[in-house]
Amino acid sequence: MAHRFEIRQNKKGEYVAYFCYNAETMFWTEGYASKASARNAIESILKNGPGAEIVDTTVE
Repeated sequence: MAHRFEIRQNKKGEYVAYFCYNAETMFWTEGYASKASARNAIESILKNGPGAEIVDTTVE
């Protein structure tokens, strides 16, 4: 699969979940104190993301 989640530590030592497609990072979460919290964020995205609506707030 070309897409994946990665858990990395930032400079503050926090755990951050990144969603990557091929070699590009598409988005990332806030920093968490524990790896378990980063994993919970990933589970929440997987559970709640597919039904999320799209809101376009741009003005054309």
